[in-house]
Amino acid sequence: MLLTTKFLRPTSDPRAVSRERLCSLLQPGSQKRLNLVVAPAGFGKTTLVSQWCTQLGTSTAWLSLDEHDDEPRRFWQYMAGAFEHSGLAGMDICRQQLSHCSLQELEGPITSLINALAADGAQWSLVLDDFHFIRSTDIQRQFSYFVDYLPPGVTVTLASRTEPPLPLSRWRVRAWIEDIHPGLLAFSEEECQRFFQETMGLDISEQEVRKICRKTEGWVAAMQLSALSGVNRSTRESSAPPITVDVDERRINDYVLSEVLEQQPGDIRDFLISTACCPKLCSALCDSVRGASNSQSLLEQLLRQNLFLIPLDTRNHWFRYHDLFQDALLQRAWAYDPDMAAQHWQRAVTWLLNHDHVQEGIAQIVRQQDWAWLARVLAEHGNNLIHGGYHLPVLNWLYSLPTDVVDDSPQLQMLRIWALFFANRVEMLEPLLSNLEDILDKRVADSHPDAEGALGLQSEISLIRSYLARTRSDDKSASDLTRQVLRDIDHTRIPLKSVTYYGVGLDYYGKGDLPSAKEALRSAVRYGELERKPSTVLSSGGLLAWIQYNRGDIDDALETCTSVRRWVDQQYTDPAQPRLISCWQNSALTEIYRERNEPELAASHLAPLLDHVTNGTEPGQHVVIQYVRGHLAFSEGRYEEAIEALEDAATVARRRRDHILFEPPACSALLARCYLAAGQLQRAQQWAQSVTDEHFSNPLNREQNQISTARILVAAGRPAEAMAILAPLRLSAEKDQHFRHLVEILTVYGEALHVEGKTSEASQMLAQAVQKAADAGFMRLFAEESPTVRALLMELPTLRASSGWNSRLLAMLRGISSPPTGQEQPRGKDNVETIAASGEVLAEALSQREQEVLVLINEGLANKDIANRMNVAPATVKAHIRNLYGKLGVSRRTEALARARELALLD
Repeated sequence: MLLTTKFLRPTSDPRAVSRERLCSLLQPGSQKRLNLVVAPAGFGKTTLVSQWCTQLGTSTAWLSLDEHDDEPRRFWQYMAGAFEHSGLAGMDICRQQLSHCSLQELEGPITSLINALAADGAQWSLVLDDFHFIRSTDIQRQFSYFVDYLPPGVTVTLASRTEPPLPLSRWRVRAWIEDIHPGLLAFSEEECQRFFQETMGLDISEQEVRKICRKTEGWVAAMQLSALSGVNRSTRESSAPPITVDVDERRINDYVLSEVLEQQPGDIRDFLISTACCPKLCSALCDSVRGASNSQSLLEQLLRQNLFLIPLDTRNHWFRYHDLFQDALLQRAWAYDPDMAAQHWQRAVTWLLNHDHVQEGIAQIVRQQDWAWLARVLAEHGNNLIHGGYHLPVLNWLYSLPTDVVDDSPQLQMLRIWALFFANRVEMLEPLLSNLEDILDKRVADSHPDAEGALGLQSEISLIRSYLARTRSDDKSASDLTRQVLRDIDHTRIPLKSVTYYGVGLDYYGKGDLPSAKEALRSAVRYGELERKPSTVLSSGGLLAWIQYNRGDIDDALETCTSVRRWVDQQYTDPAQPRLISCWQNSALTEIYRERNEPELAASHLAPLLDHVTNGTEPGQHVVIQYVRGHLAFSEGRYEEAIEALEDAATVARRRRDHILFEPPACSALLARCYLAAGQLQRAQQWAQSVTDEHFSNPLNREQNQISTARILVAAGRPAEAMAILAPLRLSAEKDQHFRHLVEILTVYGEALHVEGKTSEASQMLAQAVQKAADAGFMRLFAEESPTVRALLMELPTLRASSGWNSRLLAMLRGISSPPTGQEQPRGKDNVETIAASGEVLAEALSQREQEVLVLINEGLANKDIANRMNVAPATVKAHIRNLYGKLGVSRRTEALARARELALLD
């Protein structure tokens, strides 16, 4: 949901100085596309642009940016929302694309936004305030594309503290830009006079105005401070020293600030000094710092007096000081009475820590380098921070502590072990665990005052060792250690039940005991919520959803993901905190929506995980992500991409087995299906000879392996051998409630019967598969089957029965092109020519960008060279090529070029 307040233009103060000379420069022009208003803080950028907007007779969209908008999807969602909020029609397609497309495919919705503006035909003005928050090179590149292709009559205005890294030189040559720089924004002497007299209500002499204007160089924020120093002073003495202001957005001359403070009543002056240490302000925090109870009224008084107080909400509950003002207040507070400033600071930090603003409190402690206090805070809050997803900050804070402080604290050493564990630095753990065990044994033997705490830490050590045993495939040790923790857990002071039950769930999942795994993971979720461990709740709920999906309980899996996500988001309502992402949960959602034939939604849940593959993550998670990525690509017919992802997953699973806590999905089984679908039967047969059931301890993976082996036998014309594998497998899958596998087994069995000529029996077997799939909600798995199976399914009388699910399945199957014969053919060149000769035309025309990519492929350019030629990212080129292949029905470059020539798309 978007914040509509970001689309609201700030109301112009009627007392503000009217700046007609600048407003005239901002007016739309015949060639102009961009107004660039660049100046440091406090130069009146927003006020000027707001004034100008009130004079416009065109449609205006306003967007106030902040640091959270420096993410491509969020930025463009707010861009589209700004136009839609201002009445631009035709934004439905853009909004849907933004919700579903991957981060690499954002050019599509950006193009839709441009098309909507072109279709509207009216003059539009877009204002982006505080554009300096946008540092993402992806957004800057996409925004350049947006400006390059703007239709006539659309003007964009950027207000920014710094000049953005956009192709400004090129645009200036084309006369597209109007520059408003600090020299233009600075107030003239006449405007200074009007500012003091009309806006601030001060009657001061022209000579005084001239002095202030010269010292401040027309900087309105500094002039406002100067004006405040004149409040309650009808005249200035001629001998008084001039007001000096250091024109810098982070520093204000101490003399000016003292003038401001001296002119305030004593209670306001004391309030400002005592609360300068607060990173943000609310009445309860200020009361605690000051030891008073009237802070809310004082905050509102400061707001009325325009004393550089900025509201952070609409209820006048949270505020912050203007950065320039707060820096000067802090400087004065520490210089005037350092002991009192330290006391105020300690009270502020204590309040933050006690009211769930732990990270802000720690940030203040680190800034002051109070290491003893930091050690105490980490000992108290570190565990919850780690399980809340902040293991890397905790690790950094621990490393900032003096070495002897950590060495003398078993609790901090245990915290370091957990942080390293979650950071996937497991190779460092064994010596740290051994050293900690020696310290704890000594404390217990010596009856140390904290001997009870030492026993609690022993349970944590056992829990860590159980996870390490899983990486060695030592299932018995892992299970024994976990159950030992469960026996001791109620006698310790450390909340470990959620993490322990997650380990139990992993053990049951590894054995293929899905019902027991579900119960253990439900306990992990429940205790995780009680212990407030969001990362454990997400991981446990995600694995639970993954199991529910594989059992055929798709609706339950979706409800699990939804309820867990809702609870976690309730714990983290501050948008400044990063959103926790679970590999298991997002992978489960990707599989669920792929299976429900909603590939756009599937891709949207996969997208946040891809950065972890690129930037590095725990090897087990890497395998899961690549498996899901490959499955989605395979399901959509992008076999080359699927094979690339799955081969990578299989390699990581093999090489990093000692660092994986569980047996990941059977990537090799899905890889064999990709080989078959791509017409590479020989490679699939080679796989079957190299991978045996001994490779798998998880029954789910063993079943996948056997099903893929049966598929290969059917494709090789050996259906009897396939049925010999599938018959006992069918019984075990039904007994163990592995319903997704059961549907696949029945489907492959039906194809084997058909190859043997047993048409009636084949139809009965496929009818059972369809019924099981309908009960569970599976659908897309039938689209992944061979053309033979798809043709047989469309002839089933069962699918003729009136049902929404039946109708959707038939529509999906009919939408998939297939060869006219009963045998699956590779998407090779011969097949391309056969399709073209049949007179088939493209169901969906190539976009302009896809046509450009096709031409550059024809020139023999590599992806990187195409990206340079088109001035886009390589990932964008890859997305265009993927779409191009999908529309042409091919899987490689040579096929694409052959197909394009058949359709006269290339000269």
